Amino acid sequence: MNDATRTTLPVDAPSEPWTGRNDGDAPEHARWWQAVQPWSSGAFAEAVARATADGGPRPGVLLGFRSDEGVRRNKGRIGAAGAPAAVRAALGPLAFHLAREVFDVGDVTVTLGSDEMPGDLEGGQERCGAAVSALLDAGALTVTLGGGHETAFASYLGVIDAEPAAGRRVGVLNLDAHFDLRDETRASSGTPFLQMARAEAAAGRTLEYAVVGISRPNNTLALFRRADELGVRYLLDEYATRETAESFVEDFLAGLDAVYLTIDLDVLPAAVAPGVSAPAALGVPLEVIVAVVRRVVASGKLVHADLAELNPRFDVDGRTARVAARLVDTILG
Repeated sequence: MNDATRTTLPVDAPSEPWTGRNDGDAPEHARWWQAVQPWSSGAFAEAVARATADGGPRPGVLLGFRSDEGVRRNKGRIGAAGAPAAVRAALGPLAFHLAREVFDVGDVTVTLGSDEMPGDLEGGQERCGAAVSALLDAGALTVTLGGGHETAFASYLGVIDAEPAAGRRVGVLNLDAHFDLRDETRASSGTPFLQMARAEAAAGRTLEYAVVGISRPNNTLALFRRADELGVRYLLDEYATRETAESFVEDFLAGLDAVYLTIDLDVLPAAVAPGVSAPAALGVPLEVIVAVVRRVVASGKLVHADLAELNPRFDVDGRTARVAARLVDTILG
């Protein structure tokens, strides 16, 4: 077993007990709160061994990234740092139908700063990336629960340094209303994919980046030009039907060995996902997003996934958190 399973992961807060409705302790009554296991390197190593011996799916691992610093720097609505807890609370009562074992390793936390004294977002991204890399190397399918979309650069750092990405053509599929290609002096929730593009260029590679759900009114002409310069593939929200989105994604996946999937919940209509920093006036229907996620999972190329921009402060009746929970269940299902 990889030594990564025996190291201490760089998380700031360990996983807490999950709660939910109890219909019984038998497997047929299982709900997420009963099935998710607290992180233990030994228990995880045993789960990987069982999956390997049985030919089953890799164990899933949840990692929270409690960060508002990128959103603050991007002048968005603060509150996404509460998202990991909200997603876990929404997941807990759901029926557990997964064939894989799931672990919760806890959270990486980024302290919220100010214009005068910014928080250490970059350090948090490095810690989160290191945790993702260690878990991937140990045999996990990882899902990061953000956090603002600065979560994406943390995920990228983890994926690109992990053994599953070595020597392979890795792509980034973003479900998002925004390109997040801003050119700023300091990293934010609006810069992660330009950061990725520059990091790939420095390594002598080209970023394979595609976006489903781009809102034309919410991206400036400069951002569209930058996307074109970088060779970004994108599908506008107004044309994102199930048929067009699945075809777009299949075409993107065809040229890849592995894919990192990132979901910014503001890709969804505001009525479906009101609890985000920038609610969508149009958005992509949830059934289209679910279909895309299923296509990615079915491809067998998914290495890592994350969800970002859930803001519990602005949620309505936990609606957005429930959507996020449903998407996690779909990713790992």
